[in-house]
Amino acid sequence: MTLDADPCPANCFQMGPNTLRISRSNLHGKLREKFVKAMLARAGGSAEALGVVLLQGGGPAHIYNTDMEGLFRQESYFHYLFGVEVEDYFGAIDLQTGRSLLFMPRLPDSYAVWMGQIPGPDAMRTKYGVSEVHYVDEMASVLQQLKPAALHVLNGVNSDSGRRTQAASFEGMDEFNVDISDTLFEVLMECRVHKTPEELEVMRYANVIASNAHIEVMRKCRPGLMEYAAESIFLHDCYLLGGARFAAYTPICASGPNGAILHYGHAGAPNNRQIADGDMLLLDMGCEYYRYASDITVSFPVNGRFTDDQKVVYEAVLSAYTAVLQSIKPGVRWPDMQLLAERRLLTALAAGGFLKGSVEEMLEHRIAALFMPHGLGHFLGLDTHDVGGYPKHGPPRIDKPGLRSLRTARVLEEGMVITVEPGCYFNAYLLEPAFSDPVQSKYLHKSRIKQFMGFGGVRLEDDVIVTAAGAESMTSVPRTVEEVEAVMAGGPWPAE
Repeated sequence: MTLDADPCPANCFQMGPNTLRISRSNLHGKLREKFVKAMLARAGGSAEALGVVLLQGGGPAHIYNTDMEGLFRQESYFHYLFGVEVEDYFGAIDLQTGRSLLFMPRLPDSYAVWMGQIPGPDAMRTKYGVSEVHYVDEMASVLQQLKPAALHVLNGVNSDSGRRTQAASFEGMDEFNVDISDTLFEVLMECRVHKTPEELEVMRYANVIASNAHIEVMRKCRPGLMEYAAESIFLHDCYLLGGARFAAYTPICASGPNGAILHYGHAGAPNNRQIADGDMLLLDMGCEYYRYASDITVSFPVNGRFTDDQKVVYEAVLSAYTAVLQSIKPGVRWPDMQLLAERRLLTALAAGGFLKGSVEEMLEHRIAALFMPHGLGHFLGLDTHDVGGYPKHGPPRIDKPGLRSLRTARVLEEGMVITVEPGCYFNAYLLEPAFSDPVQSKYLHKSRIKQFMGFGGVRLEDDVIVTAAGAESMTSVPRTVEEVEAVMAGGPWPAE
């Protein structure tokens, strides 16, 4: 990890002195090589039927009918292969030769008045480390000179969102043999699932930034503070000290009962409760650097010391978290990790007086989903909920409570990055109906659970690399009760 203070060379990305320096040509050049090899392998080793891959980058996102635009974030697949930070580009890769081409918009001279100097193709070729750069209005003629057997465009559905990718489109496209099958989508998606060492370096950096910011929030939180103040401290720290301009997703800063709301912090509930004396806090926040995300959750008592009740719930989740981290390795089925987490959670809740009966029976009747309705984790990368969870030929979604919320059912493989985020929540919308259910109710100690209906919840989340030896957590925040209390009391982290 290079945190240089010297000026950044023309082909690198860096937000400022002592932030991570990234060689675009190194990172994206290796990704393009990996992708071309994967496309060739998909074609059975024969390149004859392969032509030119064409991707369309993102464009301006106007706010409704106004001339205002949101701050631009490049489309993820386009960033993966090319690393272009600005709008209205196209990118192509000749699968026969490996040549990479960018097509940039031809901007009017007046652009320089409002937006700054207009770079030319030669400058962009150096900056992005590609073979050639041309203007978009030259694209049809340049592509015709390549005489591709086909133009392969991105066409597929994201299994997390259910939304379809945008296939490239340009004037003159009807003169080419356009491949709109899902082949390109499936290959490129799978490439993104397995991270390269260069990608992991960026993700480790994003985790360092976010981990440090979480610790800063823990040390500054106190009763009377607004939830959004915790969000502000985190975002400020990530940007000021790490150069991370974007949050990876909408921050969740939940106090007290809000901790039971899984995606609290949205526009209708904008982290706007005042933190009360004795509250548990659940803070789920991550940053992104060079479009690569971190996703970290901490839970802690605002008073800095756990009560007995808070400790029971926290350590139940910690038991699940620890068991999964110790069990991750290549060859493990992710649904088995969900069941492991549920077994640990149910065992601890039974010991704490919340549940009764056989843990195996409770697993069968999906009692854990009443307390942890979400999946154990998700792939992480250029998107917080990264692609590849349910590929066409992969294991299907398991249609049972809790398990159906898993964002992948795949067998873990080396190079995958996945979050581990067990939780326990006291949510009346799930628990009140269960009290009247003839099957579920017999496992529940109603009076004990009702005492916790205003408690909220606990979630612990790390970002984990699947390695040949097992797992590497990129996240560094206090986890045990003793560590949390020591840090909130002003102790050093990492602990000496």
